[in-house]
Amino acid sequence: MIWLKRIRTIGIITFFVALIILAIGGFLVYQEVINYKPKIEIINTNKNNMSANANMIVKDVEDSDGNKMINYRLEEVQMEVVPDSVYIPPRVEVYEGLTLQELSEKLNRHLGNDVIAGKGELIAAECLNRGVDPYIMVAIILQETGCGSHCSNLARNCNNFGGIKGKPSCNGGSFKQFDSVDEGLVGMIDVLSRNYFQLGLNTPETIGPKYCEGNEWAGKVSWFVNKIRNN
Repeated sequence: MIWLKRIRTIGIITFFVALIILAIGGFLVYQEVINYKPKIEIINTNKNNMSANANMIVKDVEDSDGNKMINYRLEEVQMEVVPDSVYIPPRVEVYEGLTLQELSEKLNRHLGNDVIAGKGELIAAECLNRGVDPYIMVAIILQETGCGSHCSNLARNCNNFGGIKGKPSCNGGSFKQFDSVDEGLVGMIDVLSRNYFQLGLNTPETIGPKYCEGNEWAGKVSWFVNKIRNN
């Protein structure tokens, strides 16, 4: 029985020695952790040029006198920033791949330098609102009045740009008098819309027989339409 007591005593001593060793080891690890002081270097940056990007953070690991040291640097990234006040509107095409401005400029190139010069935007907007082809509208004006160079007396004196008949009378004749250039243009567009385009007459060939006597009118208007479209 004596040898059993000796084995028990040795086991108890061994157990306590193991506890002491574990305690010493844990204490040493704790001391190393609390004494560890990484070196962090922050370089001055302009925050207006910074972006939350991992590429800006540079980590250097180096040994110095046996101590592990870690350096972090924030490197400034130059970025082009669009000012908040700059707004780029979307492109809105209204007719044959053209914006309203582009269509207006195209029409203006064919309206000459006389009384309807620069009226492209009015014509474009009113035609689109009323379902009238703006090229055909301008082509009829050029055919009826010659405004591509010098407008006719009917256009200059009565603001009648399409040979529109009605009252009030222009100088006692059958053609209608309009009070202004804008009124005359809008009035002509309205006539084309109600009496032709809304009825499905939307080409020079279908408009011609009702609009004007003769077989050559549609061909001449088509020639102007092609000229406008291609220039």
